[in-house]
Amino acid sequence: MKLTKDLVAASATPMVLGILAEEDSYGYAILRRITELSGGQLDWTEGLLYPLLHRLERLGHVEAYWQAVTGERRRKYYRITDTGSAELAEQRRQWDTVVATLREIWPGASFALPMEGLA
Repeated sequence: MKLTKDLVAASATPMVLGILAEEDSYGYAILRRITELSGGQLDWTEGLLYPLLHRLERLGHVEAYWQAVTGERRRKYYRITDTGSAELAEQRRQWDTVVATLREIWPGASFALPMEGLA
């Protein structure tokens, strides 16, 4: 199953902010986490992720820093800011409304709320 670009675009920000709310991370690790969490259904590219991270940085939702690990090259890590945490909470409220509405439209559908336990 391939998700539409519209659905991917709508869900990308809360997914990235949710991952960064768990812990600081770098681009490749975020891509792996998205793939893992979606059971391989979401296979994002760098071309989707990095422009999003740069936009979130411009908006003040994330901040970046460089970190070197012994024996590896430096990586640019991202961390969620207080503004980003507030945005994640707002995104969560909005997604809760969407999911609740879909449950009404599709009675008996079994699906969990997005990013349960992150807000």
